[in-house]
Amino acid sequence: MTRTFSLICLRNGEAVPVASVPLLPLEQFLQDIIDATDRGWRVASCFGVPTDAGATLWCLMAAPNDGLLGLMRTEAGMAFPSICRLVPQLHLFEREIAEQCGITPEAHPWPKPVRFHHPFMPSRKGRENVVGDSDYYRVGGEEIHEVAVGPVHAGIIEPGHFRFQCHGEEVFSLEIALGYQHRGVEEGFLKGPHPKTLFQMETIAGDTTIGHALAYAMVMEALGGTVPSARAEIIRAIALELERLANHAGDLGALAGDVAYLPTASFCGRIRGDFLNMTAHLCGSRFGRGIVRPGGIGFDVSERQAGEILDRLTAASDDLENAVGLLWDTQSVMARFEGTGKVSQETAREIGLVGPAARACGIDRDVRRDTPFGIYGVSPVTVAVEESGDVFARAHVRWREAEASLHFVAEQLRQLPGGASVKNTATPAPDSVAVALTEGWRGEICHVAITDGTGRFARYKVVDPSFHNWTGLALALRNQQISDFPLCNKSFNLSYCGFDL
Repeated sequence: MTRTFSLICLRNGEAVPVASVPLLPLEQFLQDIIDATDRGWRVASCFGVPTDAGATLWCLMAAPNDGLLGLMRTEAGMAFPSICRLVPQLHLFEREIAEQCGITPEAHPWPKPVRFHHPFMPSRKGRENVVGDSDYYRVGGEEIHEVAVGPVHAGIIEPGHFRFQCHGEEVFSLEIALGYQHRGVEEGFLKGPHPKTLFQMETIAGDTTIGHALAYAMVMEALGGTVPSARAEIIRAIALELERLANHAGDLGALAGDVAYLPTASFCGRIRGDFLNMTAHLCGSRFGRGIVRPGGIGFDVSERQAGEILDRLTAASDDLENAVGLLWDTQSVMARFEGTGKVSQETAREIGLVGPAARACGIDRDVRRDTPFGIYGVSPVTVAVEESGDVFARAHVRWREAEASLHFVAEQLRQLPGGASVKNTATPAPDSVAVALTEGWRGEICHVAITDGTGRFARYKVVDPSFHNWTGLALALRNQQISDFPLCNKSFNLSYCGFDL
C-alpha cells in the first residue's frame, strides 16, 4: 500500500523517541486521518496532552493488513475542527479530548461530556454538570414516548443510564450515558511508574486484569529495552486465554439466561468458575492478579501445575461443549438470537467496532494475528468470524473463540520451554513514546505511554474495547423491540468501568 500520509510506522510493543514522531500542521494532521481511514486504516487511539497554549493531539492508527501501527501528532490551540462527520469512529475521541484538555472540537454534532469530570489542567474551567445531567436526543410526535433505564439497575450490574425514544414497543433511538464510575485512572498514572501502578492497571476493568496488565508490561518493556523469555510469554498467553475462556463461558450462560433457557445458563455459570479456578491455580487469584509483571511473570508454573491445569482444561472443555451445544440445538433459543440486534459490516467499520462484536459483523480482525505480541507471533490462533451481525453471531463467535482458546492453552501447556520467569526492566527511556495493543476478551486494548525528560509518565492513555463498542450497542437497538434490550446488551457485555476510567 502506498502511504501518502505522514506518520511514523512502528510495531506493536515498540518505543520510539518523541522527536521522531511527525509533528504536523493541524490541517494536515486532520486530513491525514481522513485519508488514512479512507484507505482502511483504523483509529486505535486519539488523545490530547494539555499544554499552556491548548493541547498536543496524538493519533495512533492501525494498518489494515501489514501489522503496522502509525503515530503522528499536532499542536492545537483552544479549539480544533471536528472531523467526526467524515470519520465517525472519532466522535467519542473528540469529545474525550474536549473534556480532558478543556479545548473545543468545533462543529462537533453532539459535544456532550463523556465522563463528566474537570479538565486535567486545574486552571481550565470545565463543565459543571453532574454525571448524567446533560441534554438527550429526543424524537417528537404524539405517539412517541421516552423510557429511561438506570443508572441504578435491578441486577448486580455496574451503573449506566439508557434513554430510549420509542414508538409503541419499537426503539427509534437509544442514547447511553456513562461516567458514574469515573475514578481518575489516567490522571493517577501521571509521574509514574510508581509502586502502585501495576495494581492500578490490573483494576482498570476487573474482568480484564490480564489484558490490561499485559499491555502495561509491554509498554514498560518497550521503554526499558527488555525482552521477556519465551517461557514467560507463553505463561502470559495461557493466562490471557483462560481469562477469555472464563468470560466467554459466562457470557454464553448469561445469554441463555436472558432467553430463559436454564440448562445452559446453569452449566456455564459453574464452568466459568472452573476456568477462574485454573487461573487461581496459576497465581492464587481467580482474576489473574499478580501473574503479569514487566519483564515476565510473577508466578512460574511447575510441571505438576501444568499437568493439573491440563486435566482440568480437558474436563471443562467437554462440559462447555455439551452445555453450549444445547443452545444451538434449541429452536426457541435460535428464534430469539437470530436476526435480533443486527449491526451491518459497513456500520461496524464506520464506528470502529473491535473484538467479537466486530468479528460478528464479518470484520476479520484480531490483534493476536494482525499485530501479534508475545508468543502469538509464532503460535497464531484461529480467528472466528461470522457475517450476520446479530445476537447469534456475537454468541457464536464467542463459542468458536472458546474452542480456539481451549486448543491453544492445551498446546502451550504441553510444550512449556525452560527459561527465566522474569527479567529486570530498566528505567523507562526519557522523552519517548511506547505503544502496546493486546486482544482482550472484549477486543482490542490499547495503551500509549509518553515519558518526560526523566523517564516518568507525562501522559498514559488507555483505550478499553468498550470505548469503541458502546456505540455499537446503541445502533443495534434501532428498530428493535425494547424488550430485546437485555439480550442485545448481554450480547455485547461491555465494561462500564473500562469506559469510565
